[in-house]
Amino acid sequence: MAQMPEATPLVRTELRPAAQAFDAIAPLFDERFGAWESVAAQRRAVRSRWLQQFPAGGRLLEIGGGTGEDASFMARHGFRVLLTDPSPTMVTLATEKLVGFGSTAELVAAEDFPEFARGYIASGRPLFDGAFSNFAPLNCVIDLEPVASALARLLKPGSVAMLVLFGTLCPGEMVVETLRGRPKLALRRLKRGVVPARLAKHNFEVIYHRAAQLERAFVPWFELERKVGIGVMVPPSAAEPWISSHPRLLSALEAMDQALASPLAAFGDHVLYQFRRATYTGCRKCKS
Repeated sequence: MAQMPEATPLVRTELRPAAQAFDAIAPLFDERFGAWESVAAQRRAVRSRWLQQFPAGGRLLEIGGGTGEDASFMARHGFRVLLTDPSPTMVTLATEKLVGFGSTAELVAAEDFPEFARGYIASGRPLFDGAFSNFAPLNCVIDLEPVASALARLLKPGSVAMLVLFGTLCPGEMVVETLRGRPKLALRRLKRGVVPARLAKHNFEVIYHRAAQLERAFVPWFELERKVGIGVMVPPSAAEPWISSHPRLLSALEAMDQALASPLAAFGDHVLYQFRRATYTGCRKCKS
């Protein structure tokens, strides 16, 4: 399979706070999260829907791909993936996983997508058949409208963007964090605006985008087709490592998720938003 043409990476002289945090944890990221069965269960739910929606052998763009776990999975299933991420260490690790699959990883922050889109299109590279993002990197982006606008330029008309963000009302997290004696964390997703976060001794900000806010950011160029709850019954990673030691219980919860994912999407630990790119070339509002 031929290698995808490489895009010019957009390198900032100083990483944004969230990128600094994830860059610091990158060498241990797979070891820390890869052993957690709740994470694996949520990945399976997301990936099965990607495989249903993306055209076989298509060219895909990943936003915030981290160490390349999802990109390499999709590449092994015959897709050509361009992974983007703002962490240099994550991109290095992802590149190692993608070697030989006709896929690549580039150092690009979601906030820099407008500039990235201009350069990519000017280079004459082909548009993408779809885009995906998993486990909420877009919750580290305060303003999603520039991302949506740039994504619209990068995707073929009629293609889908499958984006996984944090749910804003997660009963599972409320229960787990309350039992662990951390009531402030139990209610953090109810907060509006930016919320402080900390990882690997680095402070940064996240925002729990409401569905209506997300749709407004994308609606000029995309139509929201469906929302799917990811981890409605499967607990969040805050329940680790306890839940991984109870495989039969987790298996039962995963089976329940398959039935409840659509009707109870709003209560998922994460929510998969499926957006369809307008079939005309401009925005839905202006029909141009």
